[in-house]
Amino acid sequence: MYNLLKGKRGIIFGALDENSIAWKTAERVHEEGGIFVLTNAPIAMRMGTINQLAEKTGSQIIPADATSIADLENLIEQATEILGGKLDFVLHSIGMSVNVRKGNHYTNQNYDFTHKGWDVSAVSFHKVMQVLYQKDAMNEWGSVVALTYMAAQRVFPDYNDMADNKAYLESIARSFGYFFGRDKKVRVNTISQSPTPTTAGQGVKGFDGFITYADKMSPLGNATALDCANYTVAMFSDLTKRVTLQNLYNDGGFSNMGVSQDVMEYFTRE
Repeated sequence: MYNLLKGKRGIIFGALDENSIAWKTAERVHEEGGIFVLTNAPIAMRMGTINQLAEKTGSQIIPADATSIADLENLIEQATEILGGKLDFVLHSIGMSVNVRKGNHYTNQNYDFTHKGWDVSAVSFHKVMQVLYQKDAMNEWGSVVALTYMAAQRVFPDYNDMADNKAYLESIARSFGYFFGRDKKVRVNTISQSPTPTTAGQGVKGFDGFITYADKMSPLGNATALDCANYTVAMFSDLTKRVTLQNLYNDGGFSNMGVSQDVMEYFTRE
C-alpha cells in the first residue's frame, strides 16, 4: 500500500457484493487510506451484502436512489457531515437495463423500460454531478469516475440498450467534466473495463462468450475487478491531477486489437 488516498474523502456508488467493481474499489480505497460513504438504491441493498463491506472498511451506508435529486441532495449533505468536509472522490458504478432483464431484444424494446434504464445507468451520472456542483461539495483537484464498457463505441449485439446508455454516460462525462474542471478544478473521467463477471454483467445474454473472446483477443488478457479498482484508485489520487474528459481503457489492450493470433487459429483450424 502507498497511502495514495490518505486524508481523502468520498462516496462510492454501486457496491452490491464481493464480485462488484465498486466493492473491490472500496476495499482498495480503504487500504490506501481513504474514507468514504457507501450508497446504493434501497432495493439493491436488500439484494446484496453491503453491510459486510461497511463493517470491513469502517464506513457508513446511506441509501439513495441515484435518479432522485432529493435523495442525492440528502446523500451528499450527510456524507460531507459524516466525513468532516468536502469530497475528494466519487465513483459512479451504476448500470441497469430492464429490457435485458426481461429478455427484450434490441429491436423490440419496451420504451418505458428503455427510459428507466437510461435514467438509472446514464442520467443519474449527470444528476450526481449536478448536485455535487451546485452544492460546491468537491474539493479542488477532486476526481469523479464512472464505469463504462466498449459497447458504447462498437457493436456487441446482446449488450442491448445498455450500449446506448454507456454512450450517453461517456458524453455526460465530457460535457459536465468541462464545466466541473473550468469552474471547480474537478476532473471527470470514465473507465472502460473488460467484461467482468459481476452480478450485473452476468445478466447479459452470452456473457461467458464475451469474456472468453475478449480474453483471447487481449494481449494482456482481461482486466479483473481488482485491476479496475487499482486503476480507479490511481484516478482518485493526486498522481493524475491533470487527467480529465477521458474515456480510459482498462481492457488488456482489447480496444486496439483487430484480431489476435489465438482467434485466427481458432477459426482456421481444421
